[in-house]
Amino acid sequence: MPASRLSSWASWFSGLALCACLLPAQASTGACTFKPAVGQSGKDVIWVPTPDGVVERMLHMAQVTPQDYVVDLGSGDGKIIIMAARKFNVRGQGIEYNPDLVELSRGLAGEAGVSAMTRFDRGDIFQVDFSAANVVTMYLLPELNMRLRPVLFRKMKPGTRVVSHQFAMGDWPPDETSTVDNTRIFFWVIPANAGGTWRLSWTGDGGEVGAEVTIDQTFQKIDGRYRAGPLEATLRDPRLRGERISFDLLDDHGVLRTFAGRIQGDRIEGTAVGPHNRSVQFAAVRQGVPPPIRGAAD
Repeated sequence: MPASRLSSWASWFSGLALCACLLPAQASTGACTFKPAVGQSGKDVIWVPTPDGVVERMLHMAQVTPQDYVVDLGSGDGKIIIMAARKFNVRGQGIEYNPDLVELSRGLAGEAGVSAMTRFDRGDIFQVDFSAANVVTMYLLPELNMRLRPVLFRKMKPGTRVVSHQFAMGDWPPDETSTVDNTRIFFWVIPANAGGTWRLSWTGDGGEVGAEVTIDQTFQKIDGRYRAGPLEATLRDPRLRGERISFDLLDDHGVLRTFAGRIQGDRIEGTAVGPHNRSVQFAAVRQGVPPPIRGAAD
């Protein structure tokens, strides 16, 4: 498959046969009398439609709301973006290499009455800036997913939700996997960079308490350890989801607290809950330059 076409696997896979029937006048309305047959030959692939149930599950997995902005990479006939607008009242953009399919998508959006909430642009997914999205959907070849993975970590905000139809992203473990109509769907949340050493402080019974916490991160998986004076212990149940981090810490006085906060650059702020459900505010400041997220740049 030529490199210029690789950025649009979903275009060919979900809609190659459709573009064969388009004339300019037809493209503007989305009208098409040709009925592609499932499994018929196309360029490099065969045509297989994405079932509506799979599209709907993808959007449910991303927990889309009207406050979100969805971008579909390799949007084909625009089905995901159109359903997001029509059924979930969510704005969205499709990025598609094939110009005929871009026009078809615009026409179908018009027929569905969602033109004002959708846009479809011709472009290469590795050249177009889609960082305004907080939900990214795709149906790409495995090798394209792997090329895209470091782009997502580099450009997308922590908390961005990513959903892939059929193909995973190598050793990046999904946060959820679903199967609909014998088709797998993978879901991830882009994690914040939690790695490095943090100076943690909170108010204890005797005043302000300080400690050092070191966190190791691979993708969204974290492990950590706590140091205070001669004591060093691992963090209990450390979790990271987007920019939200939580862990339990048994301090040097034998008091167990649950910390839950939000990572904002090199600072974490949140609440620590201790005995008798007493809560106090805590803060942590990262010391030095954060290490890169292990696996994210591979």
